[in-house]
Amino acid sequence: MNTQTKPVRVGNIEIGGPAFVVLAGPCSIESLEQFTQTAEAVKASGAVMLRGGMFKLRTNPDSFQGMGKSAFEIVRAVKQRTGMQFISEITDPRQLGDFLEIVDMFQVGSRNMHNYSLLKELGSVQTPILLKRGFSGLISEWLYSAEYVVKHGNPNVVLCERGIRTFETSTRNTFDLNAVAYVKQNSHFPVIADPSHATGATPLVTPMALASAAAGADGVIVEVHPNPSVALSDGFQALTPDMFSSLMNRLERVLTALDRPLAKLL
Repeated sequence: MNTQTKPVRVGNIEIGGPAFVVLAGPCSIESLEQFTQTAEAVKASGAVMLRGGMFKLRTNPDSFQGMGKSAFEIVRAVKQRTGMQFISEITDPRQLGDFLEIVDMFQVGSRNMHNYSLLKELGSVQTPILLKRGFSGLISEWLYSAEYVVKHGNPNVVLCERGIRTFETSTRNTFDLNAVAYVKQNSHFPVIADPSHATGATPLVTPMALASAAAGADGVIVEVHPNPSVALSDGFQALTPDMFSSLMNRLERVLTALDRPLAKLL
């Protein structure tokens, strides 16, 4: 079964169209300097959207939980400086009103794929949603979660494969590229791949990003940090700006072989 993908627009960026979209930035916003440096680096290398966590759901309660509302002014300043669309994770329906002022796309994290109250609230707005697959979620459950948003009024949903939990422990998760190809053939939702969370290992991010393009993903979301060794969250899976630049160069060559352009920031 071949299903026609229905593109989702985030500002002037189209996800699910002919062009392959790259979203990049740090796992967590840590300071104005860190976020500005990262944003300018990923923009210079060809990313068209900026990611950055403000509120973080962490397994360990003692881990850094994000800057929260204190990151809002940083985001405003960096968006104005770069002109990039911004995506960030929403963790609670009560954040919706505040987020609408600065977020161009809401990310629903893996732990919230089954948070139907949150999904219903996100259906009440038209802001695009990036819905990550739960780390133990079946593809059918993932698609049903997307339909919760759609049926409550918001058709602008993009799926994100970020790896699932299996018996394998060599990597952080098992990157299910089968799911990318399957969903592209059996649903109308665009699909973004997240090789950072899927592998949890910097050396594996680039090869899995390239594999995502070959599997038919509509784009990738990649974690980048100026100095991963001191990152407050997930530094072990972040690329440096130089690594990200190398990835983008290789990605463009793969996309050329697939007769697909790399999305450009207008």
